[in-house]
Amino acid sequence: MLLAPLRWLIGNLGTLLLAFALAVVVWISSVTSQDPNIVRERSVPLEIIDKDPNMILVGNLADRVVVTIRATQSVWDRIVDSENAVRAWVDLGGLGAGTYELPVRASINPVFDPARITAINPEMVTIILEPLASQQFPVRLELIGEPDTGFQRGVPARNPNFVTVSGRESLVSQVAEVRATVDVSDARDDIETRVDLVAYDANGDPVEDVNITPDEITARVPITLQEAFRTVVVRPVITGTLTTGYRINNISVFPPSVLVNSNDRQLLNELPGFVETRPLDISGAEDDIETFVELDLPEGISVVDDSRVLVQVSIAAIEGSLSLTLPVTPIGLVPGYAAEISPEDVDIILSGPVPELNRIESSDIRIVANVNGLEPGTHQVELSVEVASDRVQAESILPSSVEVTIGPAPTPTLTPTGGPTPTGTIQP
Repeated sequence: MLLAPLRWLIGNLGTLLLAFALAVVVWISSVTSQDPNIVRERSVPLEIIDKDPNMILVGNLADRVVVTIRATQSVWDRIVDSENAVRAWVDLGGLGAGTYELPVRASINPVFDPARITAINPEMVTIILEPLASQQFPVRLELIGEPDTGFQRGVPARNPNFVTVSGRESLVSQVAEVRATVDVSDARDDIETRVDLVAYDANGDPVEDVNITPDEITARVPITLQEAFRTVVVRPVITGTLTTGYRINNISVFPPSVLVNSNDRQLLNELPGFVETRPLDISGAEDDIETFVELDLPEGISVVDDSRVLVQVSIAAIEGSLSLTLPVTPIGLVPGYAAEISPEDVDIILSGPVPELNRIESSDIRIVANVNGLEPGTHQVELSVEVASDRVQAESILPSSVEVTIGPAPTPTLTPTGGPTPTGTIQP
């Protein structure tokens, strides 16, 4: 009884297998039609792994590769939404200096099965490795241009004095010097600035693609007057009387100081720290005056630039003004030091109500030269005015700055004392 079914099964085995295969095909076709397989490309970053830290990669290696992936539509949708679905890399493990043709490898995160990589473009990349080198170099400070007439540059300083150049051995070996360039054109004062550094080869050409640490320095270039030159302030000389009912509101001069020179150094040393203009007559003036006035230079002294200065006299209807000549008081001197001031007395113009000006006394006014923090030597110091009455204002000081020479105080001696007596006139 068992032989009959067995014979039937053997006789119909081919038909059964064919039916099963057809069923599988129908099932696969049904599934595929709902979630078809597609082939697409994806650009991914190219990683470099296991590189010897003492080696440096040379050349322009592509930073991305294109990976071709076969996956179902549903998996592709997930891959598109993921930044880390696909990874590509080149393994440099154990490689020293040299040129290599290496394969690009890639993989898909297992969570995206059954996606498969079918191609990588490019399949191979050229890798050039060079040893990493570093060398210390002194910084050469290059000065370009020349200071203004009558000035000279001193010995420059830099900080730091040495820097480290690193990079590919073939490039570092080309470096002959590291240079910082400072422009001193038309300078009249000390220069202190931050300067970028550049590496140069023996031919004076820049060496690119090397690192300089630090990449900038602080450079300082002293700028001083030459022996035959001196800077002095300008003191305008005003003469004449204004029309009744008008007053001088302000007097200014431009430039406030000039550079003078002489073939006789003694003449320069004997200058009192200022030069005057030729007299400017303002008689009968009722409006502002602005004019160029020649400097009244001592014989043997000449000015480097224009021998004229621009004098501006501001004139206004007055409520009251007072012109005084008062001594300059230095403040902020270090104990044990004294200050020699030139000129010792300056002219000051005060304005305010006439009765208030009539009551003001010399003790109510102080002309101050603040020398706090100044080193021993000669300096140009701006002046300021202190007035006891808040109804009186200082309109101008002539000159507005003085030459102050600071040095050790002389041994004190007993001398009769007496306060300075200001001179001046009140103009109603």
